[in-house]
Amino acid sequence: MIATHPPGDGAAAVSSAVWIDLLQPTAEEIAQVSAATGLRVPTEGQVSEIESSSRLAFEGGAFYLSAPLVAVDADGEHELTPVGFVLSSQVLLTIHFGPLAAFEAYRDESAARPPDNAEEALLRIFELIVDRAADNLEHAGAACDELSRAAFGGGRARAKVTPKGTTKIATKLSAALRRIGTTAERISRLRDELLGLGRIGAYLVESGIAGAPRVNTLRLKGIRADIASLTDYEGHLSGKLQFLLDATLGFINIEQNEIVKTLTIASVVGIPPVLVAGIYGMNFRVMPELRWALGYPMALALIIVSGLVPLWWFKRRGWM
Repeated sequence: MIATHPPGDGAAAVSSAVWIDLLQPTAEEIAQVSAATGLRVPTEGQVSEIESSSRLAFEGGAFYLSAPLVAVDADGEHELTPVGFVLSSQVLLTIHFGPLAAFEAYRDESAARPPDNAEEALLRIFELIVDRAADNLEHAGAACDELSRAAFGGGRARAKVTPKGTTKIATKLSAALRRIGTTAERISRLRDELLGLGRIGAYLVESGIAGAPRVNTLRLKGIRADIASLTDYEGHLSGKLQFLLDATLGFINIEQNEIVKTLTIASVVGIPPVLVAGIYGMNFRVMPELRWALGYPMALALIIVSGLVPLWWFKRRGWM
């Protein structure tokens, strides 16, 4: 799909446009734009390259730039999609293969007020991308705060270890791990987006290529400053998520230790009674208690006491 700004249809609109937005373009649309502008339109494979020489280049009087940007689907999932920018003195080409909120917002904005030149269109798109990255990081920060409150806010009361209670705790901890992993993945993708834009900004400011399209350096430095501050915030969130991950794994270890301790106490408590019962289950010919009238009650009492003594000892040591 070709969208021209100022809007219009046909080859004349493409030739006179300041910004041409290509969304999943067909071969015919690519050929039409290339013929009208004289610029090479990168393919999806070319804008997906990860080496800097492929993402940042100057060719035929135009900058060829690409970066991975975050696309948010209807379910709130964050996915990286490659985006290409071709900036010449007359026109800005943008090539992407999935809907992006920043492009849709600027498409609506430019319909009411078309950009004056290609430079203005590029910088405004960058600003909108950074704004949405900041919003997504704010949401990730709120998710981190919620996870932190759930883990530490009300304290963790020592729950009675029962099969039902253990299953409930395990379910909560598993859900917490999944949320931490999902939030960390979103933050990682936002970091990739910000780093890609940061490299583009540095290249445009520092390239110093003769005959290159002019870019407002002061405005671009402001965008780079925003990217730097967001990158620092992303680092803070990543550290917080790592701490929450370590804490959650620690809680899992504590719960496992509680279960092991309970099983250990149960096994230790059962050893003395079994020992007593084993002794009095022996069929020796000479065993004085066999002829004693109170021998059987004494054996039962001894079994009970031998089980209660370890329990008393564990209780005194604070192990239960």
